[in-house]
Amino acid sequence: MEPKNFLFMSLDNLCGDLAWQIQMEGHSVKYYVENPKERDVASGFFPLITSWKEELGWADVIVFDDVLGQGKIAEKLRKKGHLVVGGTAYTDRLEDDRAFGQTELKKVGVSIIPHMNFTSFEEAIDYVKEHPHKYVIKPSGEAQNLKGLLYIGEEDDGRDVIQVLKDYNKAWAKKIPSFQLQKRISGVEVAVGAFFNGNEFVYPINVNFEHKKLFPGNLGPSTGEMGTAMFWSGPNKIFNQTLKRMEPKLAEEKYVGYIDINCIVNGHGIYPLEWTSRFGYPTIHIQQEGMITPIGEFLYDLASGTAKRFKVKPGFQIGVRLVVPPFPFKDKETFEVKSKDSVIHFNKPLFDGIHIEDVKLVNGEWVVTGNSGVVLVVVGTGYTMKQAQTQAYNRIKNISIPHMYYRYDIGDRWFEDSDKLHNWGYLRES
Repeated sequence: MEPKNFLFMSLDNLCGDLAWQIQMEGHSVKYYVENPKERDVASGFFPLITSWKEELGWADVIVFDDVLGQGKIAEKLRKKGHLVVGGTAYTDRLEDDRAFGQTELKKVGVSIIPHMNFTSFEEAIDYVKEHPHKYVIKPSGEAQNLKGLLYIGEEDDGRDVIQVLKDYNKAWAKKIPSFQLQKRISGVEVAVGAFFNGNEFVYPINVNFEHKKLFPGNLGPSTGEMGTAMFWSGPNKIFNQTLKRMEPKLAEEKYVGYIDINCIVNGHGIYPLEWTSRFGYPTIHIQQEGMITPIGEFLYDLASGTAKRFKVKPGFQIGVRLVVPPFPFKDKETFEVKSKDSVIHFNKPLFDGIHIEDVKLVNGEWVVTGNSGVVLVVVGTGYTMKQAQTQAYNRIKNISIPHMYYRYDIGDRWFEDSDKLHNWGYLRES
């Protein structure tokens, strides 16, 4: 494919690595970040711009990286004839409004987990007292990006959930205007996702397993994510009974991009948890390593509506996040003392499978920036999950960052989860 011009539109600088990878494929990139506090991230790797409207005529493709209102802008640009990878107001709402996302699934016959939506912590506390059970507390809207606030109840009578609700009422009432209490269901947590070209799904689909807790063994606080294991597949039972049923609505919306639904599955059924109607992070970093079709070429074809299938590697991919203090918490002083401007050292100049997050390039050196403490994603691939793990962790041995930490068990859960999923018949292609 001839080189194209890619204009990236970002709220908080999430897709810098994607822009960098596309530039390395020989395309031209311009990158706009709305949040001025995040504009230092990825600087030096490609051109950053402070305004985007005058670049519309230059761009062959416009790429959006998030929801939270970006879908409305993407929708308008698409209607004006621009090639756009991005959502719509409707698909933004699938993710931003948990209650709406569940209702839309129910409309197409997907079983959903019993849940209640609240705007008052006092009312939620009374509800749990009257209906004792294990619950999951899920903030809605922008607050759901604060992953440390998601709480998974452990007590059968819900007393731990009541205590957390009381704590949130004191500390977070203004920042969590709405939230959901969802009954906790046991099973295997697995997500299926696929790219959509404006008219239909593009194959293969992606099956992935997020590792959200901070420490190995699934211990510690919830984070945005510490790593993911995945593989590409033909349409399977989970996909056909969830995402595939939404195909007519997504076609009506002319949605273009990646869409993913995280589920709990067990011997009784499939129960969707939440939507991601955009690129996942670090999902998109890991997916690129499993794709043979160049990502720039693929996104251009996707926005053009011509993509039907793309080529992928057989086997598995895992991605491991390398983080520094204060991740997963927000503490400006700790970040500035321990992590900000730390140099990322590579023992050997080997960069295969390395993807940037909060990093900038200064005089040829990779330097930690931003404010979150999320630095790199290191990816390994292989015909087996064990081979993918070995490659990823061998690549990490080549990297040194002061105070860095990471999980050393990304992918381990596959060895038990896969037996259950195969026995229940959910991974069979159909």
